[in-house]
Amino acid sequence: MEERTRRILMSAAGVALCGFSVGMFKYASLGIDPFQNLMAGLNAVIPIRFGTLYMIVNALLLVFALLSDRTKIGIATFINLFFLGYIVDFGIAVCQSLFPQPSLPMRVLILAAGLVLLCMSSSLYMTADLGVSTYDAIALVWADLQKTLPFSICRVITDAACILLGALLTVLSGKTEGLVGGVIGIGTIITAFFMGPLISWFNVHLSEPMRHGRQSE
Repeated sequence: MEERTRRILMSAAGVALCGFSVGMFKYASLGIDPFQNLMAGLNAVIPIRFGTLYMIVNALLLVFALLSDRTKIGIATFINLFFLGYIVDFGIAVCQSLFPQPSLPMRVLILAAGLVLLCMSSSLYMTADLGVSTYDAIALVWADLQKTLPFSICRVITDAACILLGALLTVLSGKTEGLVGGVIGIGTIITAFFMGPLISWFNVHLSEPMRHGRQSE
C-alpha cells in the first residue's frame, strides 16, 4: 500500500476513533477531557449556545494555527471541526446500548478504554500529517517552535492550563454544581498528565511504523 493511501486511512480512522473515545469519556461521567473542561468554563461565563461558542473558540484557534504553522491544518482539521460532535454522539449511543446502567467499576473500565483509544487515535491522525484538531495544533506548534520541550511535555502543560482556566471560570461564574466529579474528575486528571506521553508512545510503536512501513522500526 502506498504511503499516501496509508496516511489517508490513518487520518480518517484516527478522527473517527477520536470522536468515539470522547463519547466513551462523556458516558463514563468521571470527568471530561481538558479542552472540554475549558469549554465548560467558558460556557459558564458566556451566555450563548454551546455549539456557537464551540465554533467561535475553534475558529480563533484555527486562526492561531494558520498564522503560526499552517502545515498543521488539513482535511482532518475541518472534519474535526464540523463532524466530530456527531461521532461523539454516536459513541455515547453505542455505550448506552451496550451498558444501559453501568456500575462504577464498569464506568472506570469504559474510561480506561476511552483513554487508550483517544491516545491511539490522536497519534494516528497526527502522524498522518493531514491536519490536526485546532486544539491539538497548539502543543504541536509550541513543540516545533521552541525545540526544547518535547511534544509530550507541551501537551501536559496545555492540558493542565485548560483544566485550571476552566475551573477558575466556572468558580467565577458561581455555577459550581457538578464541578468536582462531573466536570473535573479522575478522567480529567489522568488525561491531562498521561495523554501526551501515551500519544508519543503510540507514535513510536504504532503510527510511525504504520505510515512509513516496516523499515522505520
